[in-house]
Parts: sequence; structure tokens; C-alpha cells
Amino acid sequence: MGNLDDTVKMFKDLTDAKGIPGNEKEPRQVMKDYIMPFADEVVYDNLGSLIAKKTGDEQGPKVMVAGHLDEVGFMVTRIDEKGFIYFQTTGGWWSQVMLAQRVTIMGGEGDVTGVIGSKPPHILSAEARKKPVEIKDMFIDIGAASKEEAEAFGVNPGDSIVPYFEFTPLKNEKLLLAKAWDNRIGCAIAIEVLKQLQGTDHPNIVYGVGTVQEEVGLRGAKTAANAVEPDIGFGVDVGIAGDTPGVSDHDADSELGKGPQLVLYDASMVSHKGVRNLVVKTAEENNIPYQFTSMAGGGTDSGSIHLTANGVPSLSITIATRYIHTHAGILHRDDFDNAVKLIVETIKKLDRNTVNNLIFD
Repeated sequence: MGNLDDTVKMFKDLTDAKGIPGNEKEPRQVMKDYIMPFADEVVYDNLGSLIAKKTGDEQGPKVMVAGHLDEVGFMVTRIDEKGFIYFQTTGGWWSQVMLAQRVTIMGGEGDVTGVIGSKPPHILSAEARKKPVEIKDMFIDIGAASKEEAEAFGVNPGDSIVPYFEFTPLKNEKLLLAKAWDNRIGCAIAIEVLKQLQGTDHPNIVYGVGTVQEEVGLRGAKTAANAVEPDIGFGVDVGIAGDTPGVSDHDADSELGKGPQLVLYDASMVSHKGVRNLVVKTAEENNIPYQFTSMAGGGTDSGSIHLTANGVPSLSITIATRYIHTHAGILHRDDFDNAVKLIVETIKKLDRNTVNNLIFD
């Protein structure tokens, strides 16, 4: 890949890390290594979310910028007598993107390569061939001849199974292809926000957070927000891109490269009007492009953050990404840069007075 600039190397390190819900150790370590130089301290909640603190004004409000460490994957549930692996999905998967895909099982003796298989179409009835294979009828083949051999490879129930995919800048190098953009891009935004606040005045305390278990119900955001007790919350995540064939503007109208998405509404939260207005005003003052989006289904960490204690005015800021919850997502580098800039400029305005006045805006 030639010389990667520092940010792209960070993207590669974050997306290469393997971390399904409940086993976020690898991405947490990568995030820690990158965020430590810009934080006063790094602590953890008891489920393993990472919380990096940077103090501008000790008397100021607390602002939480949270990406989630976990990615969609699978977990080993049982091994049959012939050595085939059965699994549970961790996070949402669409059956059509799974078959014949390579995966890595994080076994007790190290990584084990496998491929997702099913009954061959050649022996199915014409009727059955027309239907997508159901996830419950899939298995993982690791080349073991028996249960004993699979166990000898170090594979056991409960082991993480992670999609395998190599980070790849496309021909237009602003477009980046990788697994786990959902949501290592949010972790990268949290890191870069703390980095860009170095040496600047900000009238608050900023927490760059990598939460655990978002894909299975926004769980780490709940525990991390309880630990931080923020006054304002920003969940940073991926959003739906509508710029591929067959998608109508009515279903999704965001485009890669046209700026971060401000989420008006999703299944986990109605965005806070005061925070939203401040962010829009900040974007327009700084000529930062942005797009509005809403999702009838799905949610982000803001869904947990805004319900903490007696309520936390929150907004989700997302990066339009193609093919999320598959092995291979695509997003645009400019949207990352503009999201960071927008959050940094907004943070600079969030003094105690502004935060108090936002609540009833």
C-alpha cells in the first residue's frame, strides 16, 4: 500500500483489529495506544469501555464523544462430530452477504481460518435454490475432520468469530474499503477530536470514549455514560449511504463525501433540538458541509447516552458508509475530516452558560 499517512494508518490499525461484542480487547488496545498521548487520563468502565479524559476547564460541562469498539461478527456455539462449527450472530447480519465469506475464529491456540458454508445448490430442489439460505442452516468449515480435531485447533464454544477483510484504499484514495467501519470510524473520530483539541482552549472537559457491545443493544454506552455523567453527548457512528444503484432518495439520500450526517431521528433517539441547532449553526459559520439523515430502524450510542441520570442532550453525528454490516464497507476520508472539524468547533462553544441554555432551546 505504499506510504500510509498517519491517519490512514490509524484507520488500518483500528479496522484490522478483531473485536465482536463482548470481546473488544484488540480494538480497545489500538484505541488506547492512539488516544493516550492526547488525554490527561484513560480509565475503563467495568464492561471494558475506554474513557479518555481531556480537561480544558475543570469547572466546565462534560462533553462525551463516543464511538463503539465492537463490530458485527459471530460466536461459536457448538462443534458437531464432523468438526463443523455452528454459530450465533453478534449484531445484525443479512443472510445474503454471508455465504462463502472468510472468517477468523479467535481460538485458544491462536487464530483459526474458516469459511461460511451451506448445502451445495446442485443438490437442492429448483424451488429451494430460489430462496436465500437461512443463517441457521449455515456452518463454518475450518478444515477439521472431527470434533476432537477442531478442539485440538483450539476452537471452543464462546470463541469470537470475526469477518476477514484487508483494509484497502481504492483507486480514488479518498474512498476506503475495510471491514468494521461500523464503528472503528467513530473511534477514530474520538481520537482525532482529542488530538485537535491539543493546545487549544475549550471551556469544558471532553471525554473520548470507545464503548463496548453497541451492536447488541447500546450496552457499553449505558455503563460508560454512567461513569462519565456527561452534560452533552455525541454518538459518532456510521450511517446509511444512498448513493448506490437502486436506492431512491426517499429511502436514503446521503452521499459519500458530502459531509457528516446529522441524525434527526432513529429508533433509539429523537435528536436534541438545542444541540442540533448549535451544530448546524457551527457548520454554517465554518463552511463545513453536512447532511441530514433519519433512520426508522437502528440506533446509535446516543440512544443510551441521552437517557443517563436525569437526561443528556445528545446528537448522533454519522459517516455515510456503503455496505455496513458486511465484510466490506466503503466511506470517504473527507467526511471523517469534516466530522472531526465540526465536533471540535462545536466543543469550543460548549461553555457552562451555552449548555444550560441549550436544554430548553
